[in-house]
Amino acid sequence: MKSDQVASNGSSPNRMPSDEPSRTEISSLGEFGLIDRIRQRFSLNNPSSVVGIGDDAAVIDGGNTYQLVSTDMLVEGIHFDLSFTPLEHLGYKAVAVNASDIAAMNGIPRQITVSLGLSNRFSVEAVDALYRGIGYACRDYGVDLVGGDTTAAPSGLLISVTAIGEVKPERLVRRSGGQPGDVLCVTGDLGGAYAGLQVLEREKVTFAENPDAQPQLEAYDYVVQRQLKPKARTDIVHDFHEHNIVPTAMIDVSDGLASEVLHLCQQSKVGMRVYEDKLPMDVLTVKTADEFQLNAVTLAMNGGEDYELLFTLRQADFERIKDHADIHPIGYVQSADRGAQLATQKEQLVPIQAQGWSHF
Repeated sequence: MKSDQVASNGSSPNRMPSDEPSRTEISSLGEFGLIDRIRQRFSLNNPSSVVGIGDDAAVIDGGNTYQLVSTDMLVEGIHFDLSFTPLEHLGYKAVAVNASDIAAMNGIPRQITVSLGLSNRFSVEAVDALYRGIGYACRDYGVDLVGGDTTAAPSGLLISVTAIGEVKPERLVRRSGGQPGDVLCVTGDLGGAYAGLQVLEREKVTFAENPDAQPQLEAYDYVVQRQLKPKARTDIVHDFHEHNIVPTAMIDVSDGLASEVLHLCQQSKVGMRVYEDKLPMDVLTVKTADEFQLNAVTLAMNGGEDYELLFTLRQADFERIKDHADIHPIGYVQSADRGAQLATQKEQLVPIQAQGWSHF
């Protein structure tokens, strides 16, 4: 048989049948590289599929309105630690992070489904506590729980929530509409959730060393709440609607401000300049960062889980909302060739790099 012929079993004569194909570690791609790899394998074929993989939510044409669909999964040991996370708070957070994705598309959440993977470690009472938190969030965000699934799991707890929302077609905001000259804004304050996590992790270590120790959390109420019970900024979406403002691009701050700035830059094909002295931080966040010998700006840029909204506005629209107490201009959109830059208080321009949470 010639060297370029294929053997009768379909394999090359120069390759042993037992040879394994090359293996690529997921960590070499990272979460967003993996998502992009999956996205490239699929195209949208149904006319009603407006936006698929790659934004905060999928968009489905429902006629007079667009339906928004977003799914987030929380895995014990990865996204939460039940040694310091009450189940009620966890249930609330699971809904809030999905409502935040709907808000990032300038939409309003309407329904959710909840799926659970439960090990035999959990009792009926534990599930009741989890769903109490889910119920509180449904009340606060005006959403209905309309379904889901439950299954046994070999260990731990897994929660998957799908949120369904709506937005008028002309009010839909994606990550890809930012233009040079737009004002870059963020809601609320940054870094608090990560500061709260540091406090909780410290208390966990203290308890492990001394089970009789009582948690010392009173002085850290705000940052601990930012970690355990974040708030989706659906209120800001209502404010946009009230002022007839449509951001040009928007994303929620889940993986850290730096990461989200880079996402907007990539999707909008622009650059951005962020000013260090404009980053909104609560006094307690700065104090806690100092206590843990952490740089407060690093927390603001890379802490993650703040679930604030990062968005760009045309200058004229910004003028109409600039007095809003909870909307903060932190920079502007510039040409793509300038990249994403942090202007420090020492008047240096530093390239923005994502250093927040990595899933793989």
